[in-house]
Amino acid sequence: MFSNPITIMTNPNNEWKKFAARSEGEFKAIIPYLLLMAAIPSASWFYGTTQVGWHIGDGDNVRLTTESALRIAAALYVAILIGVSAIGYSIHWMAETYNAKSSIARGIGLTTLTSTPMFILGLTGIYPLFWVDLILFIVGISWTAFLLYRGIPIAMNIPKDQGFLYSSALASVGCVILICFLVITTILWSNGFQPVFID
Repeated sequence: MFSNPITIMTNPNNEWKKFAARSEGEFKAIIPYLLLMAAIPSASWFYGTTQVGWHIGDGDNVRLTTESALRIAAALYVAILIGVSAIGYSIHWMAETYNAKSSIARGIGLTTLTSTPMFILGLTGIYPLFWVDLILFIVGISWTAFLLYRGIPIAMNIPKDQGFLYSSALASVGCVILICFLVITTILWSNGFQPVFID
């Protein structure tokens, strides 16, 4: 295991110092961690939408067919991996601007650890209750932003003021990627990836 998910969320300063001390070759060890953590939201939402379901107001319980949910869960898993990789590449690409030394593997590692709260809170998909999931999503985004702003200066060995600018630029990249995924989702839903509900 590259890192303990609980430790990165509860004691980030110590984990970021360990991260900064790693050699470039060690960052390849993040791949199994990323593949495992990215599966948490996908598997949770697959289970929640097929086995538990949800309801709107006083309406009947709504669930997806297994085939439909499997396609959507697989697309979510791939989207998470692409998103983390894209932000990781952006960390590496912007590093020179902020006088930081980086590599694509280091960037992906930093993005993966920063995203840990979102991965863990993906467990909310097991019981898809809209208002609870929305609150926990906001908590997850806030925690992820905290880890990003706290981690960049330490992990990249740069001053705090540069770390703030670097983190803000990465947050903007994350928003752009999210918007791109929303557009892609709309296109996919129009071409066979739309949810199919159980009657």
